[in-house]
Amino acid sequence: MHDLTIIGGGPAGVAAGVYAARKRLKTILITESFGGQSTESAGIENWIGTVNILGPDFGKMLEDHLRSVAGEFVEIKLNKVNKLNKSDKGFEIGTEDGQSYLSKTVLITTGSTRRRLDIPGAKEFENKGISYCASCDGPIFAGSHVAVIGGGNAGFETAAQLLNYAASVTLINRSDTFKADEMTVEKVLSHPNMRVIKNAVPKEIKGDKFVSTMIYHSGNTDHELKVTGIFVEIGLVPTTSFAKELLPLNKIGQIEIDPKTQRTAVAGVWAAGDSTDGLYHQNNIAAGDAVKALEDIYLHLHAK
Repeated sequence: MHDLTIIGGGPAGVAAGVYAARKRLKTILITESFGGQSTESAGIENWIGTVNILGPDFGKMLEDHLRSVAGEFVEIKLNKVNKLNKSDKGFEIGTEDGQSYLSKTVLITTGSTRRRLDIPGAKEFENKGISYCASCDGPIFAGSHVAVIGGGNAGFETAAQLLNYAASVTLINRSDTFKADEMTVEKVLSHPNMRVIKNAVPKEIKGDKFVSTMIYHSGNTDHELKVTGIFVEIGLVPTTSFAKELLPLNKIGQIEIDPKTQRTAVAGVWAAGDSTDGLYHQNNIAAGDAVKALEDIYLHLHAK
């Protein structure tokens, strides 16, 4: 029986793990990998105390920190959680390798996964011109004309990466305004090879063996955009399916929490980071919210 099970190895999970070790809670942290969504970033510039760090290096830094303090108190298991139940004995956490763990408390920090483009041709041309990772696939499109779908920070950051390789980048935005930070928008749009199409909705992806055209709807008319690469940044889907039988989720699958304590509707379960319905989702906020949860978990176990 563990005092605490932490599910997830991003900034929230690792922050909680470090604090759990310091507070000597018998803890198991279960994660598929370390770093979360940020491992796909070509450069993280808002992690406090670090001017700039590559995504993969960020994940390694988090893992190294946790392993350096884990000691005898925090066990680390690399696997995927597929079951979370409550019984008279406590919480039962099941993993894909068939193992099961019992815990007095649970902290969910599983974050989110990328939302897939759902239009004709999108599935057929995935990895054949359609990509969800500019830092992974950007160099493949050197000298090519490419498009980015999405007007948030992720979309503009992806465009900025692609401008280092591509002949031109066209960003497709559903509305007349952008969700990205003004400073980021201004910087990216100042590049001579950058173009934006507003009030445009992708309708279909066409090609032969590889993407050649994107059809989008704008101004009551369908238009063709000749591109060989399409990078999709249309938001995230919370990674919470394993908990849906136990916890109430909102309409987009986020775990509902009390922002003062990070407690969920089920006593003994806390959540932090992008898997929650918290108002803001960033690495620093996820880590802070997880520390907040850990403090509350400690009091729950030892002082209440």
